Amino acid sequence: MTRFLKQGLVAALALAGAAAAGAQEVTLKFNHIWNPTAMASVRVIQPWCDKVAAESAGKMKCQVFPAMSLGGTPPQLVDQVRDGVADLVITLPGYTAGRFPVMEVFELPFMTSSAEAGAQAAWDFHHKYAAKEFPGTKLLAMWVHDEGYVHTRDKPVKTMADFKGLKMRAPTRQTNKLLTALGATPVGMPLPAIPDAVSKGTIDGFLLPWEVIPSVKLQEMVKYHSETDPSRPALYSAVFIFGMNQAKYDSLPPDLKKVIDNNSGPQLTKQIGKIWDESAAPGRKSATDRGNNFYMIPAAELDNWIKASAPLYDDWVADMNKRGLPGKQMLDDARALLAKYKK
Repeated sequence: MTRFLKQGLVAALALAGAAAAGAQEVTLKFNHIWNPTAMASVRVIQPWCDKVAAESAGKMKCQVFPAMSLGGTPPQLVDQVRDGVADLVITLPGYTAGRFPVMEVFELPFMTSSAEAGAQAAWDFHHKYAAKEFPGTKLLAMWVHDEGYVHTRDKPVKTMADFKGLKMRAPTRQTNKLLTALGATPVGMPLPAIPDAVSKGTIDGFLLPWEVIPSVKLQEMVKYHSETDPSRPALYSAVFIFGMNQAKYDSLPPDLKKVIDNNSGPQLTKQIGKIWDESAAPGRKSATDRGNNFYMIPAAELDNWIKASAPLYDDWVADMNKRGLPGKQMLDDARALLAKYKK
């Protein structure tokens, strides 16, 4: 073999080796609703991506698209991950009203008391009752946010009567039903639309947990914050999912599947729930630093709210029964799981 042929063979083998190595490198398109400085971006998304990259020795990495920069709208994220437009998403199923009714049990009012407990309960409940609600999607984690409160621009909410005449935003179908039961006019919209809606007067206020408020500077747009007596469960919470396109996961070689498996499931779910709980205090501080007004709704008043919203439970149970599911048993199981994981 001539020297030139040998050199050509070596070069061809090198190129083939490089191509084989390149074939093992996977880039995961990750679309989500938050800006890069939001708590979820800094404490959940980037650390997860860094960990996956490190444990795969650089073979797998995220290409993150914050604030929906891959395109589409927040309600479309569940379809984007199912259809492979995005490989990874974090979103709220409740953005697509009525499409994921089983998991709405954790969005009923006065159910949860902590994100960490709610996350673990939601994960277990999903695997028992709602595994078919997310076709084409591998769920990596599922959780609820920290306690949701009432935030208003022009007047505080101290009693149920104060809701009358207010246009209030909420993230999910069940929370909109809660607002109606309390006397407000619900206005559904995803998180990124809230600042514009408040500034234009389209809404008078919103229901949100503390965690997310600084990320969109809502503490600068409202003056009043009505929190709830901690002796009662949270006014509301909402379910999040961290999903991966199932076909993308199935296409991975075994070593990369193992990396995903090691960074998903009950442990990740619990960890994210704890992060959401821990984020409440810094979020609240953004409003205290601005000198906003705070009011604690007493337990006796909250009991009136609980009574007014009781029909929502009956409606959810009836809806499950119509679908051929054991609605009352499911509600009891959700409550039992929340009690099990409560600290």
